[in-house]
Amino acid sequence: MTNMFKSPNEIKEPLIYRIRAGLIMMGSATKAELSQRLGISFPTISKFLAQMESDGEVLFTGNDESGGGRPAKRYTYDPEYMLGLAIFIEKNETNYSIFNCIGEIKEQGILPSVLQQDALRLGDLIEALIEKYPKLRSVAIGVPGAVDNLGKIIFIPPYQQFLDYDLKEEFESRFQIPVVVENDMNASVLGYASTFEIENESLVYLYFGQYGPGSGIMINGDVVRGSTFFSGEISFVPQYDCQTFVQALKLEENNGGIVLAEDKQIDAIARLIATFAAILNPRAVVFCNDEVDEVFLAKVAVRSSSYIPHKHLPTLVISDRNQDYLAGLQQLALNVMITDCC
Repeated sequence: MTNMFKSPNEIKEPLIYRIRAGLIMMGSATKAELSQRLGISFPTISKFLAQMESDGEVLFTGNDESGGGRPAKRYTYDPEYMLGLAIFIEKNETNYSIFNCIGEIKEQGILPSVLQQDALRLGDLIEALIEKYPKLRSVAIGVPGAVDNLGKIIFIPPYQQFLDYDLKEEFESRFQIPVVVENDMNASVLGYASTFEIENESLVYLYFGQYGPGSGIMINGDVVRGSTFFSGEISFVPQYDCQTFVQALKLEENNGGIVLAEDKQIDAIARLIATFAAILNPRAVVFCNDEVDEVFLAKVAVRSSSYIPHKHLPTLVISDRNQDYLAGLQQLALNVMITDCC
């Protein structure tokens, strides 16, 4: 699994974080290999590995073949030493995933929604999972709203009980483990890029359902959150004479899903695609597999080309949002697990 966390050289924290990340990324390594890879002296590597082995964080896996001198000892990171939790709250359900520190899934499930209740109920669900998995060392929470850089929810209609709620501070104080809170579509575009190993590219991830349309935007491999962390709130994009994008779509639910079929909806989405193409020129725009099909996207592509020359239009693709959403949150939790847990 690639792109699940920062490279060792990107981590400017204490040396143990760099050694931890390096050993996980390399799979296994000798002291000399780690020293060369990380640019850390051999004696320092030896000191930290000895302590990490004593703590059970690192496992000795055997000696390499001797090249004439003393054989080098090989080490690997114990994948079960730390576990992470990715959890996102939706209108109708709460999805979660428990995984180890190399990204292997231990458990996934769906729980009742807490959006109709409050953050205390979400905290109770997390607490129950921590009791079940005592090695849980990080939590990433996805929410259907804008989140500032401190972990406070600053825009989440129509769930006003969560507005201005600082989930990060609340849950870090309660559980004494690092917590990261992220907007749903930011996490989804991050998860899509990591799953398909897309690096240094520009992508847009669109979602139309449950709360009105939203998007996650990635430019050159970085998720764009904006100066006030409001990036991606495409409901407000003005279209036509007196309509916003959400008004132009006139979304209606049918059997729990969003129906997109009318010519006016196709045109509204085509105009949005043209806007993204003219401003960001992304490689692809990702749609959710429970909202559109290939026939619908073909119509959008044709209509989009009436606004923007075809060669400048992004590729339109379909993906599984729930999987991408969890994958993005998992990446965020792995990052904070490696860099914030001692």
